[in-house]
Amino acid sequence: MKGIGAEIQRLAQAARCSVTGLRSAFASEAAFRLEVFVSVPLVAFAILFADSALELAILLLSLALVWITELLNTAIEAAVDRIGPESHALSGKAKDIGSAAVFIATLIAGLVWLLVLMDGSG
Repeated sequence: MKGIGAEIQRLAQAARCSVTGLRSAFASEAAFRLEVFVSVPLVAFAILFADSALELAILLLSLALVWITELLNTAIEAAVDRIGPESHALSGKAKDIGSAAVFIATLIAGLVWLLVLMDGSG
C-alpha cells in the first residue's frame, strides 16, 4: 500500500506542475490567452449545437490540438531563450518550426469546424 500512496503523491505533484504551466502560459503568452478566449464561446457553441457525442468530441479535440501545440511552442521558445539572447540560425529555426506547428493546428481546427458545420447544415 505504501507504493500506491507514493504514486498518488507523484500524480498530485505532476498535476500541480501542469496547473502551474497553464497559469504561466496564460499569464505570459498573448497568443495562448487569445486562443483560450476564442475557445470559450466555441466550446459553448459546440456543446449546444453538436449533433452527436462524436461530433462534440471532434470539435473539442480540434480546439485542444491548438492549445497543446501553443503550449509546446511556448516551451520551445522558453528553452531557446534560456540558452541565450544572441541570434542564432538554429534558435530561429526552432522557433519558426514551433510557430508553424501552431499554424497547422489552427488550420486543422478551422477545417474541422467548417466541415462539421457544413455537414450539419445539409
